[in-house]
Amino acid sequence: MMQLNNLDSELLQELGDFPEDDLEVAFTPKEHRTLQPSLPEEGAELDPHVRDCVQTYVRDWLIVNRKNQGNNEVYTFTKRGSRRDFHKTLQKQTFESEVLDYSNSNYQACPRHLKVLCDESNRATLTSGDFDLRSLQPDPHLPSLLQPVSAENLKRQNEEARQSNRPTELFALYPSIDEEDAVEIRPVPECPKEYLGNRLLVKIQTLKFEIEIEPLFASLALYDIKERKKISENFHCDLNSEQFKGFLRSHTPCVDSSSLARSAVFSVTYPSPDIYLVIKIEKVLQQGEIGECAEPYMVLKESDGGKTKEKVEKLKSQAESFCHRLGAYRMPFAWVPISLGSFFSISTLERDIAELEVLNGKGSTGDRKTMTMQTRRLSERSLGIEDVSSMTNFKPTTLTVNTFFKQEGDKLSDEDLFKFLADSKRSSSLQRRVKSIPGLLKLEISPASEALTCCLSPELLPVKPFPENRSRPHKEILEFPVREVYDPHTVYRNLLYVYPQRLNFANRLASGRNITIKIQFMCGEDPSCAMPIIFGKSSGPEFVKEVCTSVTYHNKSPDFYEEVKIKLPAKLTERHHLLFTFCHISCQHKQGGCVETLLGYSWLPILLNDRLQTGHYCLPVALDKLPANYSMHSAEKVPPQSPPIKWVEGHKGVFNVEVQAISSVHTQDNHLEKFFTLCHALESQVAFPIRVLNEKITEATLEHELKLSIICLNSSRLEPLVLFLHLVLDKLFQLAVQPMVIAGQTANFSQFAFESVVATVNSLHNSKDLSKDQHGRNCLLASYVYYVFRLPEIQREVVKLGTSGGVNLPESRYYTYGRTTAVSVGSRLLQSRATSCSNPDIAGTQTATDEEVHNIMSSRIVDRSYNRMSYYSEPSSDMSSPCTSPRPSSKKHFHEELALQMVVSAGMVRESVFKYSWFFFELLVKSMAQYVDNMEKRDTPRRSRFSSRFKDDITTIVNVVASEVAALLVKPQKESEQAEKMNISLAFFLYDLLSLMDRGFVFNLIKHYCNQLSNKLNTVPTLISMRLEFLRILCSHEHYLNLNLFFLTSSSAPTSPSPSLSSQNSSSCSSFQDQKLANMFDLTADYRQQHFLTGLLFTELTAALDTEAEGISRVQRKAVSAIHSLLSSHDLDKSCLKPEVKVKVAALYLPLVGIILDALPQLHDFTVSDGRNGKGRSGSPDEEQEAASQINQNIALAIAGNQFNLLRSSGSSVSAVPYKYYNTLSPETTRHLLICFLWIMKNADQKLIQKWISDLPSMQLNKILDLLFICVSAFEYKGKQSSDKVSTQVLQKSRDVKARLEEALLRGEGARGEMMKRCRMPVGNERFPGLNENLRWKKEQTHWRQANERLDKTKAEIDQEALVSGNLATEANLIVLDMQENIIQATSAMDCRDNILGGVLKVLVNSLTCDQSTTYLMHCFATLRALIVKFGDLLFEEEVEQCADLCQRVLQHCSSSIDATRIQSCATLYLLMRYSFSSTSNFARVKMQVTMSLASLVGKASDFNEEYLRKSLRTILAYAEEDTDMQPTLFPAQVEELLCNLNSILSDTVKMREFQEDPEMLMDLMYRIAKGYQTSPDLRLTWLQNMAEKHAKRKCYTEAAMCLVHAAALVAEYLSMLEDHNYLPVGSVSFQNISSNVLEESAVSDDVLSPDEDGVCSGRYFSENGLVGLLEQAAELFSTGGLSETVNEVYKIVIPILEAHRDFRKLSSTHSKLQKAFENIINKGQKRMFGTYFRVGFYGAIFGDLDEQEFVYKEPAITKLPEISHRLEGFYGQCFGEDRVTVIKDSTPVDKSKLDPSKAYIQITFVEPYFDDYEMKDRVTHFEKNFNLRRFMYTTPFTRDGRPRGELSEQYKRKTILTTMHAFPYIKTRINVIQKEEFVLMPIEVAIEDMQKKTLELAVATNQVPPDAKMLQMVLQGSVGATVNQGPLEVAQVFLAEIPEDSKLYRHHNKLRLCFKEFIMRCGEAVEKNKRLITVDQREYQQELKKNYNKLKENLRPMIERKIPELYKPIVKIDSISRDSFRNSSFRKTENLPPQSA
Repeated sequence: MMQLNNLDSELLQELGDFPEDDLEVAFTPKEHRTLQPSLPEEGAELDPHVRDCVQTYVRDWLIVNRKNQGNNEVYTFTKRGSRRDFHKTLQKQTFESEVLDYSNSNYQACPRHLKVLCDESNRATLTSGDFDLRSLQPDPHLPSLLQPVSAENLKRQNEEARQSNRPTELFALYPSIDEEDAVEIRPVPECPKEYLGNRLLVKIQTLKFEIEIEPLFASLALYDIKERKKISENFHCDLNSEQFKGFLRSHTPCVDSSSLARSAVFSVTYPSPDIYLVIKIEKVLQQGEIGECAEPYMVLKESDGGKTKEKVEKLKSQAESFCHRLGAYRMPFAWVPISLGSFFSISTLERDIAELEVLNGKGSTGDRKTMTMQTRRLSERSLGIEDVSSMTNFKPTTLTVNTFFKQEGDKLSDEDLFKFLADSKRSSSLQRRVKSIPGLLKLEISPASEALTCCLSPELLPVKPFPENRSRPHKEILEFPVREVYDPHTVYRNLLYVYPQRLNFANRLASGRNITIKIQFMCGEDPSCAMPIIFGKSSGPEFVKEVCTSVTYHNKSPDFYEEVKIKLPAKLTERHHLLFTFCHISCQHKQGGCVETLLGYSWLPILLNDRLQTGHYCLPVALDKLPANYSMHSAEKVPPQSPPIKWVEGHKGVFNVEVQAISSVHTQDNHLEKFFTLCHALESQVAFPIRVLNEKITEATLEHELKLSIICLNSSRLEPLVLFLHLVLDKLFQLAVQPMVIAGQTANFSQFAFESVVATVNSLHNSKDLSKDQHGRNCLLASYVYYVFRLPEIQREVVKLGTSGGVNLPESRYYTYGRTTAVSVGSRLLQSRATSCSNPDIAGTQTATDEEVHNIMSSRIVDRSYNRMSYYSEPSSDMSSPCTSPRPSSKKHFHEELALQMVVSAGMVRESVFKYSWFFFELLVKSMAQYVDNMEKRDTPRRSRFSSRFKDDITTIVNVVASEVAALLVKPQKESEQAEKMNISLAFFLYDLLSLMDRGFVFNLIKHYCNQLSNKLNTVPTLISMRLEFLRILCSHEHYLNLNLFFLTSSSAPTSPSPSLSSQNSSSCSSFQDQKLANMFDLTADYRQQHFLTGLLFTELTAALDTEAEGISRVQRKAVSAIHSLLSSHDLDKSCLKPEVKVKVAALYLPLVGIILDALPQLHDFTVSDGRNGKGRSGSPDEEQEAASQINQNIALAIAGNQFNLLRSSGSSVSAVPYKYYNTLSPETTRHLLICFLWIMKNADQKLIQKWISDLPSMQLNKILDLLFICVSAFEYKGKQSSDKVSTQVLQKSRDVKARLEEALLRGEGARGEMMKRCRMPVGNERFPGLNENLRWKKEQTHWRQANERLDKTKAEIDQEALVSGNLATEANLIVLDMQENIIQATSAMDCRDNILGGVLKVLVNSLTCDQSTTYLMHCFATLRALIVKFGDLLFEEEVEQCADLCQRVLQHCSSSIDATRIQSCATLYLLMRYSFSSTSNFARVKMQVTMSLASLVGKASDFNEEYLRKSLRTILAYAEEDTDMQPTLFPAQVEELLCNLNSILSDTVKMREFQEDPEMLMDLMYRIAKGYQTSPDLRLTWLQNMAEKHAKRKCYTEAAMCLVHAAALVAEYLSMLEDHNYLPVGSVSFQNISSNVLEESAVSDDVLSPDEDGVCSGRYFSENGLVGLLEQAAELFSTGGLSETVNEVYKIVIPILEAHRDFRKLSSTHSKLQKAFENIINKGQKRMFGTYFRVGFYGAIFGDLDEQEFVYKEPAITKLPEISHRLEGFYGQCFGEDRVTVIKDSTPVDKSKLDPSKAYIQITFVEPYFDDYEMKDRVTHFEKNFNLRRFMYTTPFTRDGRPRGELSEQYKRKTILTTMHAFPYIKTRINVIQKEEFVLMPIEVAIEDMQKKTLELAVATNQVPPDAKMLQMVLQGSVGATVNQGPLEVAQVFLAEIPEDSKLYRHHNKLRLCFKEFIMRCGEAVEKNKRLITVDQREYQQELKKNYNKLKENLRPMIERKIPELYKPIVKIDSISRDSFRNSSFRKTENLPPQSA
């Protein structure tokens, strides 16, 4: 057939080609709960119906298994199974982050001592504290580092090291994907089993009363008072002592162990708070009312002794005599209800009801997730308490009851019970009215576990596990559920319950008073016919022949509460009846008197018209002995007898009784009863006419009646239909294929039976009460098909009924029936629906070993004549095969009949068939499997197993499904869900057919189906989604690889000869030689032909990625997860373990690589959304932008049309296509896609990949590098800590702000590309990550998701998860590293390697940025060293920026706490320096880069450890000293100089570490460090940026912005030296309007540093774009900080540059930002909050340099004094000890001599900005009064005698004005005070100030717009209200009453007088204004105000009008100088300054 080279054929042998048969039919024994299955009594002759029932309940399951399903290990693996042990094979990966987290916690704990530095002096002081590096011990060396080795050998060694010890299965490490998309999982249905509700175990531990005198008997049952229903049978038990049992010996013939149970298992399906456990207690009958008998129990106590004891003894002996005489009779005594509401607690109830509704099906089939949940719950159907929420949350509880209610003789019925309980629930007073009996009842209630041992079922059968030796069993108590429970019967149960309710003998005169009823079940009329089938009570025999009801003393119409439980015989006859005998019991002992006196009889026949009688009856009572044959009639309808029967009350009904059956044989439903009866009439020889219910049926009407009953089946209630579902369906299927002859006529029931099945399926699916699985399949039907269904056994003989005919059927019967309709329907179908009828055209290479697959490939199909009915007809030569010859009709095949019925169905039936097609498909498959099994067709070739007609039917069915699906999808949502389900059902069907039928035939069906969908659907996402789910299911086939001919993939490069493939038709054969290598990575037509299913799947993926319709992202997720699940199934498949097999499999998926590369712009960019604190982070790859603006080659792919035959254009031929927007994939989808890419790269042939890479154009190579870059970030290790960090999911706001900052830099496009690149990766800096803002908060960021789910896991699980994810991160990065090695290898020969080298470096640097394991770092550093050796020159010349980033990353790892990492990174850093020195003496630049890297690292990383870094520096020094080759050069000296410099920077770090908690101190230090770098612009810039970042983290946005402005000014200084463009700012002078402080940045002098010196100002910010970038960031920060005015100033500098660059896009966004800024000013102007300022003074030697220093601190707006005070006190308290820090609360000057020298004092005072009058003219706006502040003022009140406050006349005030060194806002938040002035106000000046203030308040309140009456009244009240203490009047009286003696005070006196004058005028205005504002109710208030005002005015008038005459003398001459000095005299320190008292 074809030759394969040896390896391939061997592999084929091993993979087991196509196993002959996948399906095996297995009989699985049914599990029974009980030791023996429940069966009818032995020896009984059963009627056919009972026999069928029993057989259904005990026969084995018939299950069709897939033999090879086991190969497909994925699901078992990803679920729990082998994953548990899998992690044991993994190595533990060590991650720096985890080591760090651990050490950090220790580090924080030790106490710190504060070192303070405040000198602003030069840098020299910094290194003074350093120590010599040489004193340290270096790390061990890498021995090979300094040995010369060729690049080739180095590569080989690295390669070997990398490949060792790698895990083989990548997917085993990858977290299993959400099952939401896993449509291919067909849940195995729950095995049908006996239904049990929530189970409660109730144990009775104690039952006793105050006196113990007689035996007592308890019965327990559950009642639901809301539903007014008894919900369980009775449980009888007693706790009588042996002594009391002895009283009754004569009445108990034997005691069976089953009757000794004291614990019962109750079952509750519908828990509710209204369920009560009712315990009724009876005693032996004695003389007297219940009340009299209970009396002693209420009054006597056994413990009393004395007389009581005698009484008790007497009572005991009385009781004994009653027991001997009346021991067989009982009387009611007491009862007690116990609410079980608390066990079904309400919170769990709601959950539970929901669950139960699911249990009984009320789950909607809404979205799939909830469905899976439901199926999960359902699968716990047994409902052992473990599974049901409401029950699990209570521990075994002991209940104690101390009082019982006495039974009332007239209130014994259940009705009375319900009424009492309902009333007592409403009010507790009711219970008090009932007489109670003291006693003790102890119960233990606990959940009953599944594994409870020693249980008896309700039929008293032992339940597994049942140990031999246990004496007291538990009894299971049968539940009577409140509502229907829809669960088919699975055990034989046949019980009858009889409830006598009431007897009315009131009108009878005879002596019937103590009445009992004896109840017997009779099989005849003779007294000996009583059957022993009544269940006994406690401590007695299991079964008894009769039961007596308890007696109510002297009551002629008693109520009864008895329950009589009877085990019904399996075969019931007319003679079986219930006999009731009524007796009077005489309680008094009369000589020779009989105990019983007969009162009468009644009876109830069990069968009526052959049907079990149940329900309520009111029976008459006969007084005499009953006549013969009475039992043949019912008591109500007895025919007249002679002699006549005497009846009570003339044959009226006087006895009420209820009969209920719980039976799995009696259907208790007319429709079912009739159907079963007629079926049995057909099956067995019966004599006609037969009787069904009330009608007689003759042989002639049988066919008609049966058809009718089949049709009526569906009218039966759902519950009985479900209960007998298995039997009903079995019978219907039997009818469908069993040919019948009735009365000589052939009867055909197929169609009726089929339609009835359809109707049943329909009603089960439509019922809200039944559950469905995740695919919307009804669970009951699913489990029926899976376990129960078997081929109907067709009786060999044609069944002939009656005598009339033995005629055989004509042979052609099967065909003639319905076949014509079939054809006509079929052809109509084809005309109307099937547009795609062309024959298969997948003609291609004919290569298959399997003839069936060969058919689909072979090209001769094309010439086939085309049969109208079939798409795929077999060659005529096959027609002779036995299975197609006409068959005798007596042998219908079920699958053929079923398919035929599906095809010919019409109308509603047809709609339902296809709506629920899954059921019929599964039936078809199961019946076909059995057919193949029975016929032993497995040896027959597949193509001839099934008749061609059957194949035609199948083809038609597939076409119909396609049409239906297409039709439904156009309709609204609900219908389209239906379509999805049909689509999935069809997929499963074809999946199964692949295991049964000719595969070529099935492939054709698949192809046609997909094509038909394409033709009919125009909504793309839906179409792709449907086909995806369809294909996903088919691809999950266990022989998927073989079906795909994967062994045909060429897994080696085409240079090796590929297997020559020959076939009959070589014309169509194409071999691989003429295929380009590149095509292997593309989805070509050839590929799609050869690898059919994979080709289809890839086509769908491409289409999904390529579409931009609404809702496509869900489809994309589906597509990716389909591929993902396939690959992971191969990866974990045992048969693919061999590497050579994996290479083959990977080759099958190579086109996926092309697809992923094309989708590059759509992948989620992980570098953006993740950003981790403290770690530097480079941006995403530059090329990503380019890629986005390039092409995506699939655009041309048309999706409409017959897309399956489309060729995909490959290569970059479509490069002209313009940029197009794609929707980005979610992070999860991207990860799934990337892991697939990595898997292919890991498992494909590496030589092949290298060859492919070497042929790629550089643009494609760049794409691959971009992809690798994204892979690195996507699989970064997140650490197990993430579970703790979840709560901080709101990733600090500051980061959010930062995220917005760099948008300015990142939005540029086109000509701005260069600038973007430069700003994309700031020097090793986590420069505000945050590109696509919209990605930021996506919930599904995987690591958050996983972390969230992780909160409830155990530590072991978290550790294990961390182990696996650590290995995943390592393996993923190593695969990326392998790829990079391949790229370097393949491209080293190419010219464009510089470009590529940059890309490779970028990926390496990114991987070093992420948290990596030591394993990976070792290999990564090795690769880096190899790169440095190989491409040193290029690296230092071309890739300057990459080199800078590299320095920073390597340096960061030099500070690692892990020795291995440090050793590797030191070696790499040394090699870097060495090569940069020797290659082109570029060492200066590398030195600069290393220094800057360190500065940046130190400034930011909080987890940075200088101790380890020092050790690394020492190691590098050691390398330099030992490097013999370099000794003659300057290199060692330069290295040493560099290291010393680095060491001094480290010393700064140590200090910064100490101030981590004190932000001001920290900023001071950083400020000082930055100042120290005044001469090194790059470093100063780095430190300014570090400061900006620290400020932004603390939300000091203005200060952060100022840092960036200073940085920009620095850049401007250096740019102005380089180039003289007039659009650039002229150095820092241009920035003065932003801040006066910026002048600090003016360069020291031109000769100190020339900017063009190598390595200086080489950072990316020293460019025009860098300047713009810094300023734009600053503007963003200013606007965040609310300083919109400054935003304008910043943009004034930016705009000229942008104009010069003609960057109109940026200009437009700039102007929109300006507009926003100005709008902010307009809207928020006065409302903005700027800072609050405090003066802080430090006093005490303990502060060191800080002693006696004063600062002004800027705090956030509205900071209160206590807040800052608390913060500082707290911080310094931590440093020095809380007891040593004191806060000085006032603002008076501090006298140091009075302070305790051992303490630290902090004085904090609130200060306000201070402006001179002339300044106020310029500072108009709110902003101007809060910006550029250098002077602040605070006031201190004092009196001469040292008190702060005193009388008005002695109250002085000191004003202090402070001047700071810089203006606020500055680059730090506290600034030194450099000058202090103070002046004192005299008391009268203080008064003037106060009055001016009051007057101003009045003026403001009066003129406020809109007017505010409340405010006005407040101010007025304080001014004119009843004279306030120190109010205006008092001030006037103190200062204006008399003219001062001191003439120097005249002016002040006069000024105060004028103030009062204005004040009283303003008061008047205010009073008037108030008059206009007040409402009616305030009139009196207004009058009061007016009165007070007038009074004040009168009192003030004399003082206001008195002037000082001296001041009003005519002025002759004015000496301007003296006047001027006079004016100021009172404000400066003057001689009248009062003596200060301490």
